[in-house]
Amino acid sequence: MSRLKVQRFNHGWYRSPRPDERAEECAPARAPGDPLGGDKLITFIPPRSFMRRMIRPALRLLCLSLLCTFTARCLLAQDAPPSPNLIGMSIEDLLEIDVDSVYGASGYKQKVTEAPASITIITSDDIRKYGYRTLAEILQSVPGFYVSYDRNYSYLGIRGFGRPGDYNSRVLLLVDGHRSNDNIYEQALIGTEFPIDVDLIDRVEVIRGPNSSLYVASAFLGVINVITKRARNARNLTASGELASYGTFKTHVSYGNWFRNGLEMLLSSSFYDSQGHQRLYFPEFDAPGTNHGIAHDVDGDQYRQVFANLSFHGLALQGVYGWRKKVIPTASFGTIFNDPGSRTIDVRAYLDLKYDHKFGSDWGYRARLYYDQYSYDGSYPYDRSQSGGPSRVVNRDLGAGQWWGAEFDVSKKLWDKQTLIVGTEYRDNFQQDQENYDLQPFFQYLNDRRTSSIWAVYAQDSIPLRSNLVLDLGLRYDHYSTFGGTTNPRAALIYSPFAKTTLKLLYGQAFRAPNAYELYDYGAGSEPNLHLRPETVRTTELVLEQSLQHNFRLTASGYFYPIRGLISQQEDPSTGLIVYRNSERVNMQGLELALKKKLPFGLEAGGSFSFQTAKEGSTGSPLPNSPHGLAHANLCVSLLHKQLFASMNLTYVSRRRTVEGNYAGAYVVPSLTLFSRKAARGWEVSVSIYNIFDQSYGDPAGEEHRQDVIYQDGRNFRVKVGYHF
Repeated sequence: MSRLKVQRFNHGWYRSPRPDERAEECAPARAPGDPLGGDKLITFIPPRSFMRRMIRPALRLLCLSLLCTFTARCLLAQDAPPSPNLIGMSIEDLLEIDVDSVYGASGYKQKVTEAPASITIITSDDIRKYGYRTLAEILQSVPGFYVSYDRNYSYLGIRGFGRPGDYNSRVLLLVDGHRSNDNIYEQALIGTEFPIDVDLIDRVEVIRGPNSSLYVASAFLGVINVITKRARNARNLTASGELASYGTFKTHVSYGNWFRNGLEMLLSSSFYDSQGHQRLYFPEFDAPGTNHGIAHDVDGDQYRQVFANLSFHGLALQGVYGWRKKVIPTASFGTIFNDPGSRTIDVRAYLDLKYDHKFGSDWGYRARLYYDQYSYDGSYPYDRSQSGGPSRVVNRDLGAGQWWGAEFDVSKKLWDKQTLIVGTEYRDNFQQDQENYDLQPFFQYLNDRRTSSIWAVYAQDSIPLRSNLVLDLGLRYDHYSTFGGTTNPRAALIYSPFAKTTLKLLYGQAFRAPNAYELYDYGAGSEPNLHLRPETVRTTELVLEQSLQHNFRLTASGYFYPIRGLISQQEDPSTGLIVYRNSERVNMQGLELALKKKLPFGLEAGGSFSFQTAKEGSTGSPLPNSPHGLAHANLCVSLLHKQLFASMNLTYVSRRRTVEGNYAGAYVVPSLTLFSRKAARGWEVSVSIYNIFDQSYGDPAGEEHRQDVIYQDGRNFRVKVGYHF
């Protein structure tokens, strides 16, 4: 999505029915004489065969699951010992049965059952077995999470909150603890625009809610901490190549080494090029003047990535550079349809120097110094002939940000189970530039240059009240040069009544500061609002974590998130211009259930279901792009003595309301991956088929789109071959 104001070119176009829909006229909704010519509201009715199309894939999927389960039982009966023999097991096997641990929840390594949050962890083994290609696909598998894609950017929905066109600014994205959100739009890049190759990811920690005092700003709905591989886990030279549908290919090369003196080095480079769909049909543009709704060769996607990580004992230096270009086929913001000049370019880079040192077994301190850079360059061609101007004018929309910062904290282990952390951080946003202008003839709408600064102090402590009862407390104060200071507490009570049972009662308070785009955008059709205040949320959550027999693990959580002062676009009645204001209230509540089974000899299965509601506080109406139900399921079977894996994952998303009051239909999308890890010395091969049954489904579009629903890819494939030298 471009950073242009969505209302600037929002003319309220109707959506045309899809070929498998029928249209009915309802009560009048527009005044006679409307320039669009309609005084009837058109409602699109799903085809009668909808349930049939949903049931057939479900039955096929059930048969496939039964077949995989039967195969697994046969293999386990022949090859698996009755219980795992830890002596003689490989390191990979031991890691598979190790108790999950997390780093990002409290700033130090701890068991998931001891962390003051509801947490999900996805490992590099999961990424390979299930064929995840981007961080967005990884997060799509997380309970309570869903992803929308408008053929430009990927947008993350969390527990029912995923407003179309949102910039992922209400979730904090970290890479090895380094903040990835930019300093202009506060956007978290998660699709192909994410600057880290998924082959470099060791694990992804998903921490729901603002339950950590270490991160408050932007950690509004949660924290995602991407932990990259160490050189000791990626030694020597590795190369891989991929071929996929839509004219897609990718190459990745990395080199890692762990020297005897303690120096670790990991270098990586990736290249990706996709022609995209050669032919996309959008019925909203089905007219002779717009090529009958067919967009040809305007869906290309490219990126270049460079990654370097050097570490020596407790000192680590990390450098990241990512460049991504995406051609936009949807003619968003009223641009010329089927024009290859409509595109966005995002560049993200940083240098991060970190030092982590321990004094004996009780004291420790960490220090971080970093420099970051982000730039956005959008080109949008318009037809100005109706206003007496040229037939084609290119509008440039630019954003450039630079910032540096420092962090420092000290930790003290008081008793066996009590750890006190006190820390501070500072960030200097010395460049926050926004610009918008037309080319030939040149006309400037926006030229804004800003700077700002942020500093914070925080403390957190884990206090054991009893041997099985822990009180986790935290307090953080943040001061912004734009609006002042804010204090946010959080608390967690963690109780283990039995050896395999953990109950967590969580309370968190957080804020999201208005970003530079929301504060200072005064381009054509908009005005700034320097009096914006932070959004606030106070979360309450109850979590049950239960280990069952036969290596089953059950997690259940219920939550309530009241959001106040939500920043939204409105029209100023006195000027008729668009302005951002703290105008909305939202209530989020729901229940999540997850069940996981993992055995050391290769069989793993899991499933989750989320029931959630996210409604406007004043009217009680559901938010756009907010599904009431989400479900995820996965099954992995080890074949040929852990040399070949057959994996299947499935995603279900219930219907979602669109911005125009219609609904994007529910969908079930399964994918299948065959992955070979040890079939030949040094080689790894995987074949994935996504959307196996070619399900037709779409995501609600933002207001900048003429489309009400943007349909996603059908059945497609990827073949990946890698070699470890």
